[in-house]
Amino acid sequence: MAMLLLNGNATVTVCHSKTHDLPSVCRRADILIAAIGRAGMITNDFVRPGATVIDVGMNRVTDPAEVSRLFAGNAKREETLRSKGAVLVGDVHPEVAEVAGAITPVPGGVGPLTIAMLMSNTVKAAKMRRGRRGSERAGA
Repeated sequence: MAMLLLNGNATVTVCHSKTHDLPSVCRRADILIAAIGRAGMITNDFVRPGATVIDVGMNRVTDPAEVSRLFAGNAKREETLRSKGAVLVGDVHPEVAEVAGAITPVPGGVGPLTIAMLMSNTVKAAKMRRGRRGSERAGA
């Protein structure tokens, strides 16, 4: 993703969980892409008001206390935990929606796009392979 953005003339900063003063670095972003692998790690203090937040994280939370921390009073999420034994949560805390200009949901955000692009690339590869085999046969 960083290379795609760089190729589009974007200024890209890549961070990790040990980046010094991570919230301050993240607050400078117009577009914040979170893929850190920790449920709800990115909170309001990481996000500049109006920024676009893309949550790539997919975490399965089974601890009722953790679900309460992330979704206090959300009856639907609490019911999901009771019935399925786990809740899917992104790396971005749900409260960030109050600050961000736009945010991808988890589940249902980047996952369907990833699947669509995978299928598109598979079809392209199959067509290229079929075209190559046709030219090999014609030359034989």
